[in-house]
Amino acid sequence: MPLLISLLRLLPPELAHSIALNSLNLFYALGLSKFLFPMPVNADSFIYKNLTFNNRLGIAAGLDKNGDYIDSLGSLGFGFIEVGTITPLAQPGNPKPRIFRFFKQKAIINKLGFNNKGLDYLVQKLKSRKFSGILGVNIGANKDSEGQKRIDDYVECFNKVSPYADYITVNISSPNTPNLRALHSRENFEPLFAALKVTRATSHFMNPVFIKLSPDESQETIIDIINAIKEYEFDGIIASNTTTDHTALAGRQDSKVAGGLSGRPLFSKSNELLQSIHQHDPNLIKIGVGGVFTFRDFNQKLESGASLVQIYTSFIYEGPGIVSKLLN
Repeated sequence: MPLLISLLRLLPPELAHSIALNSLNLFYALGLSKFLFPMPVNADSFIYKNLTFNNRLGIAAGLDKNGDYIDSLGSLGFGFIEVGTITPLAQPGNPKPRIFRFFKQKAIINKLGFNNKGLDYLVQKLKSRKFSGILGVNIGANKDSEGQKRIDDYVECFNKVSPYADYITVNISSPNTPNLRALHSRENFEPLFAALKVTRATSHFMNPVFIKLSPDESQETIIDIINAIKEYEFDGIIASNTTTDHTALAGRQDSKVAGGLSGRPLFSKSNELLQSIHQHDPNLIKIGVGGVFTFRDFNQKLESGASLVQIYTSFIYEGPGIVSKLLN
């Protein structure tokens, strides 16, 4: 497996990503996953709203945008999986190249732009999944949707995935969709939150709803959103999405490319956001994500106030073995 990962690093990022995940699907279909990737022995479960997370480690949205790899990812021992971000209509995303790897810094910059196969495609995948663990769905809006149409996009996604999702994440923090982060301002998030509260009630969705936050917003803005989350009776936050601050890659010419930075350089910044939110409201459920590569990193997220932890970049760099590494 280390040899395969080394070979994949020689390929363009999106091609490597596709080959790796399709290989994982093949191993799963052949019944080889349990031999190649033994399940972790850690059984530190977490229960919230009648949902039992077998362990506290999950895969973040972005790795499996369309639900194509739910079962094979589930076979690796994750306590939960989050798919998406999904939008009502399929869209190609931004022009390529749009993923840039920084091996020395254990980082990635992506400017994908919510590329996905569309809501109806994902719903079919959700219906046919065999994975019995906790499955979250991350929802967004199409690139060309503005004003009320943007709100309608979120509502449509919520309505269609709610029968099949164990929780729903509202993504207002991707830096790669024009003006999406403007949803961090009260004048923009309040109409969205109000619409989703009504939608949640009419769809009788009793499971958790999370808001995924940017690490680049002011303390005042974050506190405003936290207060609104409680006001609109949502459940918690995911801290955090990628950052547009690329100073950790100073000196690299390609660090100037636009996009969101994930991986090791995001660790401290996402932890600061997590800690700040926890200090403001210790009872709010928090999912910590950003730069988790070691068992110590994993525990530091929990110590910073997270109840659950997600990974993305470390899975890309280290492969399925990262699951046992973090949990054992």
